[in-house]
Amino acid sequence: MELVNCEEVEGRRKKIKKRGQWNSNIEFFLVVAGNIVGLGNVWRFPYLCYRNGGGAFLVPYVVVVVTCGIPLFLLESAMGQYTQQASITCWEKLCPIAQGIGYTGIIMRVYNCMSYVIILAWALLYLCFSFYAKLPWASCGHTWNTETCEDFNALNKYNQTINTNSTSPATEFWERRVLAISGGIEELGSVRWEILLCAIAMWVICYFCIWKGVKSTGKVVYFTATFPYVMLLVLLIRGLTLPGALQGIVYYLKPDLTPLLDPQVWMEAVTQVIFSFGVGGGLLASLCSYNPYNNNCYRNCFWLCLLNAATSLVAGFAVFSVLGFMAHEYNVGIAEVAESGPGLAFIAYPQAVAMMPLPQLWAICFFIMIILLGLDSQFVMMEGVIMPVIDLAPTVLRRPGRRELLLLVFSLFCFSISILMITEGGMYVLQVFDYYGMNASSKLFLSSLQCLTMGWIFGAERMCDAIEDMTGVRPSRFFSLCWRYLTPLVCTASFVGSLANYKPLTFNRTYTYPVWVNVLGWIMMLSSSLAVPVLAVYLLCTGKGSLKQRCIHLCQCADDLPLTRKQREELSKLNPDAM
Repeated sequence: MELVNCEEVEGRRKKIKKRGQWNSNIEFFLVVAGNIVGLGNVWRFPYLCYRNGGGAFLVPYVVVVVTCGIPLFLLESAMGQYTQQASITCWEKLCPIAQGIGYTGIIMRVYNCMSYVIILAWALLYLCFSFYAKLPWASCGHTWNTETCEDFNALNKYNQTINTNSTSPATEFWERRVLAISGGIEELGSVRWEILLCAIAMWVICYFCIWKGVKSTGKVVYFTATFPYVMLLVLLIRGLTLPGALQGIVYYLKPDLTPLLDPQVWMEAVTQVIFSFGVGGGLLASLCSYNPYNNNCYRNCFWLCLLNAATSLVAGFAVFSVLGFMAHEYNVGIAEVAESGPGLAFIAYPQAVAMMPLPQLWAICFFIMIILLGLDSQFVMMEGVIMPVIDLAPTVLRRPGRRELLLLVFSLFCFSISILMITEGGMYVLQVFDYYGMNASSKLFLSSLQCLTMGWIFGAERMCDAIEDMTGVRPSRFFSLCWRYLTPLVCTASFVGSLANYKPLTFNRTYTYPVWVNVLGWIMMLSSSLAVPVLAVYLLCTGKGSLKQRCIHLCQCADDLPLTRKQREELSKLNPDAM
């Protein structure tokens, strides 16, 4: 009987799959690049530049990249690679009392997964409309248009400027045809079946991109992470050849030093870097945990950060060259056509594309780029939820078929919630998720806490020793100073500033959300942020020994962490025979 039991145990062990690794550094590089280079690089960074002093905005942006972006990127990458664990269990090994940081990151990613895919569904619907013989947002006269709709062709024909009381065909197509937007969040209305079908298609694509873990994800990114750059290059070249392009680029980069005196500009630079670099939530730790121990994460960090910043800058040229053309054709200032976020992707840019020769071609290129940029971010965020959960229960979830089932359940759960955002009042719901679920304050709080924990409790010098042991290169002392002082200071100041400048959510500056919506929003935000102190208190209360002993135990790293070269040398001096 004992022999049989041993055979059963051995059989179960064989059924548990190995954790796996990326097949090459190129796969890892492309996966992370696909995550950090997303829609924010295209529709947020250029807008921030022109609104906050043009080229002068690069000053606070570069300062924040150096003092926050790169140090946080390196820290989070090294944590995952050193422990070979995802964003929750890596904290169990490095500093158990801070495990809540990992859970907080997962909760925020769940909120983001629910809402982000809706943007992809919109882009897919626009892509389908781009194949029409005549773009439906190019002219008035459709059933969804109102009397205030003014056609660009009519304005151009009579050499008129835009009437301030009129609406463009692109705006009415977006608001009345695609969204059929209701009067408020209290009026959810019916489900928009076209967007629903597009959302289902995007969920299916995301599922099969990552259903086999690093094996499938590493292969998919060869296309999804590289092809957007081809589309961006095509759109950039086309944009630069349009009349008025130079006017747009000058408006984008012309420096104005006055805004640099405004603390809000610096706070926006911090927020942009934290979001675009993908730090503060543990996702990088999860992705890097699938690297070999000796992968050069130090070198990768610099190249990936450079790629992200360069993509943001180049995307600005592609966007503002087209907006300059649009302003030139309408005979208005660029400020009147410049948009950010969905307004750029689904109103301003489609409207500009409709004025070009071969508008279908450029619309197809643009929306393919938007879909692929967002697709990478979406399925990597999904991985960022699945990876840590599997590491929490590897003996159960690494069995054949378990990962696929877990991913299916997670996808169905997120999809069922996201249906609320596909209704006629769905835009209001999505904005609540975007404003509160992935709140900048939460990301800044996590970033600051992560640096303080690793810089002071685990030890900045010890982290540098680990990086040196993995890569063969010791990080500059500047990183140690950032982890201990500079990065927490910048993030904490921005965190306090964001709370001080909090304003209740509004839509289009005209619709004010009911009080109960903002209360629910705060509950969403606190549901993630409170995980850190709540879990810390729980661990302190349930531990063994005196309170002091529990604190010491929860602040100590695990005994099975790899020994660094420095630790091995110290051990050999103490006990030469053991080495």
